[in-house]
Amino acid sequence: MNEHPLWKFVEDSQDRFRALSDRVWATPETCYAETASVAAHVEELTHQGFRVQENLAGIATAVMGEAGEGGPVIAFLGEFDALAGLSQKADVPEQSPLEEGANGHGCGHNLLGSAAMLAATAVKNWLEQTGTPGRVRYYGCPAEEGGAAKAFMVREGAFDDVDIAITWHPGDMPNVVRGSSLANARVDFTFAGRAAHAAGAPHLGRSALDAVELMSVGINYMREHMPDEARIHYAIIDGGGISPNVVQAHAKVRYVVRAATAPEMLTLLERVRKVAAGAALMTETQVTDKVLAAVSNLVYNAPLGEAMRRNLEQLGPPPFSDTDRAYAARFQATLSEEDIRAAYRAMGLEEDGRRPLADFLVPADAPVMPMGGSTDVADVSWVVPTVQFWGANHAIGTQLHSWQATAQGKSQPAITGMFHAARVMAATGADAMLDPDLRERAKADLARRVGPEGYVSPLPENAVPPVAEMA
Repeated sequence: MNEHPLWKFVEDSQDRFRALSDRVWATPETCYAETASVAAHVEELTHQGFRVQENLAGIATAVMGEAGEGGPVIAFLGEFDALAGLSQKADVPEQSPLEEGANGHGCGHNLLGSAAMLAATAVKNWLEQTGTPGRVRYYGCPAEEGGAAKAFMVREGAFDDVDIAITWHPGDMPNVVRGSSLANARVDFTFAGRAAHAAGAPHLGRSALDAVELMSVGINYMREHMPDEARIHYAIIDGGGISPNVVQAHAKVRYVVRAATAPEMLTLLERVRKVAAGAALMTETQVTDKVLAAVSNLVYNAPLGEAMRRNLEQLGPPPFSDTDRAYAARFQATLSEEDIRAAYRAMGLEEDGRRPLADFLVPADAPVMPMGGSTDVADVSWVVPTVQFWGANHAIGTQLHSWQATAQGKSQPAITGMFHAARVMAATGADAMLDPDLRERAKADLARRVGPEGYVSPLPENAVPPVAEMA
């Protein structure tokens, strides 16, 4: 098998990027608060010789590094935010937080950003050695988990001159992402009522907490009358205090509204607003709402997907060892049969026993499955031809946003899969850099899919990154 010339450049830098991934894993920070993580990425970009732009799009934890001159602009998108409440000791196959209630990298973004920067570094070094014209960029993007940073970055023009965007996401089976994601909006509903003595003068009170609960009832009845793929989730942010003998004068609930496309999501959101208004009417309270973040649905790009698939097939599956398989089997033992079936189903496959790791490729002709979740990569995909790779980093059946994902985040299988993803991305980036026909076909495919209207941001015009709300 002939090796792609970019793979050597990936291998030359592996040690530093494993260290970067481990460093970010050890400082898990959430939505717009990734100060240590972005500092680590800035330090590595500087070390690797990129021209660094901090505070990108006015966001303190967004960064961009660029290298090269002239030619097309190929961008690699990275992330480094963690999740609240998913603290977990590394390599321990039972739930055991490092710190109870603390953050943890349960979605593998420590790996995601490190592999994307490694791929960008490999392309940078290849450009320098070969004298090839072109610019490569690494975008360090915060707040993918609920903060929609890339949607704000798109709105501010951060990707306006990018020709091709490439990214990936850690997972449990290697594949090119062909399905779409769900558009979503994250909205706070705040109810204001009137305090009163809950026993002495309950008739004088107007309970904001009652309004929150009635809104939940209304949404639950609405679920029967939504499109099948739509989703609505909620969390009570402020229940109005801890004194049950006081009628709660204020309460806040945060809703996430998802649907197949941004227009469908915005239509569903208007129905949610009507339910909130009804809850306020029933309780004689007042309700206001604020859209914190919103993202579009992902647009697949066929020419780029096919190019990435060729590189994946040339590379083959990740080179896991017997030691890796034994490690993964310990974590797979903590999973249910349903977890494992769901992993295969998500890739359009029939379950293949309890194979601990994906030492195979998802076939190119497997059915295209929707991603189910949401990502702000989607907003980039509406304005730049974008391709995304699913990595193989965890025991098969590991659910993202779980303690098992956090625990495996520094393991050898996770790192092996990270380097595998970097090779696939770097080779695809070089192909796009060298092949103007691929770039033109990718742009034509994007134009056909988004239609004459093009990208319409799901963000309200006055929305700003919700740094304070997410802190």
